[in-house]
Amino acid sequence: MSETTPTLSWLLKPQHVLTLNVRAGDIDGFDHVNNVVYLGWMARAAWDHSQALGFDFSAYRKRDCGFVVTRHEIDYKAAALADETVHIATWVSLNDGRLRLRRRFQMLADDGRELARGMSDFAAMKISSGRAMRMHADYINGYPAIDAAEALFG
Repeated sequence: MSETTPTLSWLLKPQHVLTLNVRAGDIDGFDHVNNVVYLGWMARAAWDHSQALGFDFSAYRKRDCGFVVTRHEIDYKAAALADETVHIATWVSLNDGRLRLRRRFQMLADDGRELARGMSDFAAMKISSGRAMRMHADYINGYPAIDAAEALFG
């Protein structure tokens, strides 16, 4: 979190927060952020967190192992509007040390409104073959799971 991030009421202290501004192209005919934009925000927050942990595409290629999405879930709570700032928090809530990784998300507006909660499941994949594989050993501790997040969101 940056020093400019306002104090927000997160369900749990975030592992990582990505702050974005709503763009004109995010707005749909109902004059609020289109539902698919939230999915993009989740993906961006997950990737931003992975990079902060030292796992960018170069690191994935070096290990010939990365993560691909197997499932997304979003519960919409309130509409994000034009010109708002949105804070997307993410937690690794499950890391089985073998194949599966799960992230939880909470999205809040600058004024503290909860916009959405989400979940993404990932599977480890051998990049060179495109097939599922046991996750690289570096990811077992490199993506630390916050058990309280899974219990809280689950």
